[in-house]
Order: sequence, then structure tokens, then C-alpha cells
Amino acid sequence: MKRHPAPSDSILDAVGSTPLIRLQRIARGLRTPVMGKAENLNPGGSVKDRIGLAIIEGAERRGELKPGGVVVEATSGNTGVGLAVAAAIKGYRCIFTIPDKMSSEKIRLLRAFGAEVVVVPTAVPPDHPDYYLQKAKSIARSTPGSIFANQHYNPDNPEAHYRTTGPEIWEQTDGKVTHFVCAPGTGGTITGVGRYLKEQNPAVRVIAGDPVGSLYAEYARTRKMGQGGPYKVEGIGGDKIPTSLDFDVVDEWMTASDADAFRTARRLTRDEGLFIGGSGGLNVWCALEVARRVDDPEALVVTILCDTGERYLSKLYDDTWMRENQMLDAERTTAGELLERHPEEVPPIVSVGPSANLRQALNLLSTWGLSQVPVVDGDDCVGSVSEALMARVLEDGKLLDRPVSELMSGPFPVVDADVPLDRLVSLLSKETPAALIREGGRLVGIVNRYDVLREVAGIG
Repeated sequence: MKRHPAPSDSILDAVGSTPLIRLQRIARGLRTPVMGKAENLNPGGSVKDRIGLAIIEGAERRGELKPGGVVVEATSGNTGVGLAVAAAIKGYRCIFTIPDKMSSEKIRLLRAFGAEVVVVPTAVPPDHPDYYLQKAKSIARSTPGSIFANQHYNPDNPEAHYRTTGPEIWEQTDGKVTHFVCAPGTGGTITGVGRYLKEQNPAVRVIAGDPVGSLYAEYARTRKMGQGGPYKVEGIGGDKIPTSLDFDVVDEWMTASDADAFRTARRLTRDEGLFIGGSGGLNVWCALEVARRVDDPEALVVTILCDTGERYLSKLYDDTWMRENQMLDAERTTAGELLERHPEEVPPIVSVGPSANLRQALNLLSTWGLSQVPVVDGDDCVGSVSEALMARVLEDGKLLDRPVSELMSGPFPVVDADVPLDRLVSLLSKETPAALIREGGRLVGIVNRYDVLREVAGIG
């Protein structure tokens, strides 16, 4: 059945019901499956579409927002877009305050929906009148007919995810989800989804990600406000404690750096075709760490792909910006990432056993268009067979029926999946044309000199 089999009355009918995507390439080698809820496919491009609509409809039900009214909010951009989409359909005016660290794309997008945007400094304390939350409160108090959406403290926020996002994840996984990973900003998503999933199955683990510099993880451990620091990833973490975030729902906290978040987001775009922002990148980084640690094929890790990467073209998807922030140089291609570039129609590793005959080995070379194959015994490379043996076969056809173990050359080197590209460059040569990739103690693939050359030369 199609997602939208009949015409909709407005774009608001398209909010929610987002797909759940199995992350196959970026999670290659992990036994525990990882899936991402593609909230970037909402009409406004983010998970915040859900709460934008819910907050406005809640204010309407309570009689707080009347025709011709004004919606005021302090936003990192995405909630503003969600509110603006709903307000455009319902005929409300919007005024948003936004910190100056947010991307220019977000500011322009809010203005495209007709919102008034007030840009305020990021580097001010939470009690300062120019702090984006305090500024929004001041505007709401001085604007007749307005409401303050107050996403950090509005119960409509987690309730929206309890009613929609949580049930969708439960249904889409057939109740098999075992771990939910989400980095809170306001806390509405992790609180609402976490509550719902735990009601269905109390064994579900809820893990919160937090950017380095945010106060949430430290507060969760100590229940004291610590000293935070600046960070670049947008829309998650914080320097105040919102009531939309229920710390009791969270079983575990993890921290990740801006570089972790941005590199993972760029990998998701390149390897999975999922164009997302840094907050989704941080979520996936944490989800992969959880899956690696759990190491159970019966478990299932679900996370949130928060918003679209189109809002970060001037930031994490801009190589100059990444270099200026010392994050691009550190983004070195690894052997495992190089393996992920292999064409899907070719198996990650084509090998032959030592007891196979040479005819079988040469057939593999011909079938897959390869110049060499490793000889593998269990999880060990014990030798190799290359097309150079063709000359010997032409001289003595009887060799075709001899076991590979009698004719094979030396084994290929074996490297871990996290070995950087420059190490492979120095390792491979005419005498060593390929290397096997190991992950979790198992051989998972092979890369050759041509794979490395294409990567270094930037050839797709």
C-alpha cells in the first residue's frame, strides 16, 4: 500500500510516517543491525515538523492561539521551520530568535516562509537578555495576540513523539527494537519515544548522545550544573535543563565530538545516500558504537536521522569550513571505508581454499575479472593465486588439477578495518598487490592497488 494513496488537504497531512532505513554500508561488519528513522523526509525537512504542528494545535485547543495570532519561539532553526510550515497553512504570523552559530541556510529558510528572524549572539549566558530564549520570551510578552511556543518546556513536545514517532518505530520493527539512540536538544524526541517503547517492552534500552561541550551528560551523572563549552553541531545538547527532557527515561549517556558527528554525516551522505545534518551524524555515530558493543544479531538499534543536510551546505558539507575548523584533515579514509566503495555486484572477498584445485581458482579469476585471489583457511590468509600462473598452465595443463596449496604464492597482508589509507599506500606494491581487511576478528574483504589508486586520485 502506498504511503499516501489519496490526495491530501494540505502539506500537514504529510508530517510523520517517515521510513525506517537499514544502514547497511556504514554498519558493514557489525552483527547488530542499525536502522535510521528518516525524519529528514518530513515536509519541512526535520523531526521538528512533528512538534511544530503539535504545539500549534495544542495552543488552539486551549484557546491560547486565536485567528490572526503570532507564534514566537527560540529555535536552532528546525523547530522554527516546523512551526512556520503549520503557521503558513493556518494563517499565523511567526517571530523566531536564533543563535548566530546556526547556518545561514536555516535563517534564509525561515525567512522564506515569511517568518521574522531575530539573530542573537551565541556567546552569552542563559540569563542574559540577548540569550535566544530570553529574547523570545521578551518578544512574546510585548507582542499582542502571541504565544511563546516554548519547545524546551512545552509538554506538547514529548507528547507528539509519544503519540506518533514511538508507535511508528514499534510498528516498523515489528516490536523487535532493543535499543533506541537519540541525542536530545529539547529532549522531546527521546522522552516521548523512550516512554512509548518502554511501555511496550520495559527491556528496551534508551541511550542518549550528547555533544562534547553540552551539560546534559554531566548533569545526568551528577545532577549538578557543570561548566559547558562551545561546540559546532546544531540543535542538540544544551547549557540549561529543559523539562521536555525526562532524565529518568534514559538508561545511558554517551558523548561524541563535533568531528565524530560531522564525519559520520558526510559518510552517510556518501555511502548510504542519506543527506543529513550533524545531529543525525552524532546519533548514528553513537548507534554504531552501541551496535559494536552489543554484538548480537538478535538485537536491533534504532536512531533518528534528524534533518536534511541541505541546511549545512555552508558548514559541514563545505570543505573550506571543515578545514578552518580542523576537521577535514582528520577525516582520513580507512581500509574499511575503502572496502565500502566496492561495487555491490562484486562480493567483498572472493577467495579459494587450499584444497581446491588450480582450475577452480583460475575460474574465479575469470568469473569476477580479478587478477589475484587469496587462499583462505578459516580466518587466515595462507597464500594467494594470481593470473601469473596462466603461463605455467600453458606449459603444463596437468597443473590445473593440482591443489592450490602446492602452487600458491605468499599470503596477502591482513590489516584492520580502521587502518588509514596512507598505511595501505605504503604497504601495497607490485610484489604485494592486495591486502585483506579484518574486522571483529573476521576477514571481511579485500582491497588492491587499483582501489587505493582510484581513491588517491579521486576517481569515482
